[in-house]
Amino acid sequence: MSNFPWLTVAGAIPLAGAVAIMLTPGRSAPGGDADRRARDLLVKQIALVTTLATLAVTIAMAVQFKTGGPRFQFTQTYQWIPQFGVHYAVGVDGIALVLILMTVVLMPVVLLASWNDVEGPPEAQAAGEPARPRSRGSVKSYFALMLVLETMMIGVFAATDVFLFYVFFEAMLIPMYFMIGSYGVGQRQYAAVKFLLYSLLGGLLMLVAVIALYVQSTHTGPGTFLFAPLTHLVLSATTQKWLFLGFFIAFAIKAPLWPFHTWLPDAATSAQPGAAVILVGVLDKVGTFGMIRYCLELFPSAAHYFTPLIIVLSVIGVLYGAIVAIGQADMKRLIAYTSVSHMGLITLGIFAMTSQGQTGATLYMVNHGFATGALFIIAGFLIARRRSNLISDYGGVQKVAPILAGTFLIAGLAGLSLPGLSTFVSEFLVLVGTFTRYEAAAVLATLGIILAAIYILWMYQRTMTGPVRPELAAMPDLKGRELWAVGPLIALIIVLGVYPKPVIDIINPAVNATQTQLNSPDPAPTHPATATGTSTTSDVRHRMRAIHHVPAQAAAKSRISASTKNSRQGSST
Repeated sequence: MSNFPWLTVAGAIPLAGAVAIMLTPGRSAPGGDADRRARDLLVKQIALVTTLATLAVTIAMAVQFKTGGPRFQFTQTYQWIPQFGVHYAVGVDGIALVLILMTVVLMPVVLLASWNDVEGPPEAQAAGEPARPRSRGSVKSYFALMLVLETMMIGVFAATDVFLFYVFFEAMLIPMYFMIGSYGVGQRQYAAVKFLLYSLLGGLLMLVAVIALYVQSTHTGPGTFLFAPLTHLVLSATTQKWLFLGFFIAFAIKAPLWPFHTWLPDAATSAQPGAAVILVGVLDKVGTFGMIRYCLELFPSAAHYFTPLIIVLSVIGVLYGAIVAIGQADMKRLIAYTSVSHMGLITLGIFAMTSQGQTGATLYMVNHGFATGALFIIAGFLIARRRSNLISDYGGVQKVAPILAGTFLIAGLAGLSLPGLSTFVSEFLVLVGTFTRYEAAAVLATLGIILAAIYILWMYQRTMTGPVRPELAAMPDLKGRELWAVGPLIALIIVLGVYPKPVIDIINPAVNATQTQLNSPDPAPTHPATATGTSTTSDVRHRMRAIHHVPAQAAAKSRISASTKNSRQGSST
């Protein structure tokens, strides 16, 4: 099965599912409300089965990934536009593989959580579940957009041709724009247009850089967009800096990194909870993935040049996002600002340019997707019951819905990186990796942990503890479908917190390859008590051996001295 087109099949399954959904009868088909509900249920079932099939194929592929094998595996390369050196080229290293796995795990969860996002009160009541506000779009369009978006997300992580990556990078905007603008709540049109304009601006800058990169490749041979040849391209320092900025600004907007973050709180607040999970859990990671894959490896000298500035922006993002989150009255907006803070930490780990920092940043991308996804989903369940985003409208939920409150607590504790939960391992690696190069930045970023404890625990206290508000006295606890939606994420948060080694083993070879391309080895440990400066690890080990052998050497000298003395006495006799 080594030649099986795993990535192409994994990306094609959701697209085929979207086509199947669009071929089902719509709401205008003849029949009453019961027939319409049956058609909508069929659409949801097709979408769920499609995402589960994609998950199964991706897991089967991941099992065959060899950590000691070539860096990029499951590769396919076919000419697409030969005149311009454009290829359909896909393949995954450890970094891309874990992000694709995160995506395909989240999609069925999101579908279950979004089961009634476009249902009106009659449908929800017929199903015996909390009602959601009615959306203007159709059920089949909403779920088809989700499946198309899954194809785009798999493609953007799997692409090994820069032009193909750009196509997927921009194509993701279309389904997400409609999911926010047509199916969202509140100021959805404003949020959707703001999201689109920010993203298009970043995409335009990256397009200019992609074209310039291709032109540079024509100076040494046939022009190409393939990632591997472009990493060997020799560029002047000035050219690298300009091209780096074109890519980096696009990725900083997508992440988003402060000060390019202002679209995210509006978009996440206006989107339905399921769409918000995709937006914050997956789409944001395309930005940080682009930084570690393209900014660092294609433009290594420019990456070193801009690192001090990016470290400053990352630290500001960590603290700013956390401080602003504390003051939020809207639950979804608060969670969105926590993501701004977390994305600052991820960017900090990437540009610390240490193996611990980059491994921690990649692991953080995965863990943040699960933890923040769970938090958004559970917040959505709360909002569906109370029909309010305001934290002040809740109180005493743990007395009437203890399972909901318990899952909310675990997801919140993961948001503040409690030891034993998945985010702690990744955040610890990021801070350790940063401290070895940038001590002040690591110390300041650590303050984000304290601030995270404030905004998470204060939100939990105000919503879940205290006397039960009269409006919540009859609030139902989580139903079976809702438990199936949030349960896998809670399990992953705990399992990856206790045993993250399998994921780290997949990530490490790709991180080592990035470090080699950057020519940025980890700094050697230093010993403060040296007269001549710093000591290498081997120096320290040598001194420890010397100290360890001092008593033995002294005893040997004593025995030699005594033996010599005795022999002299015998001679004189």
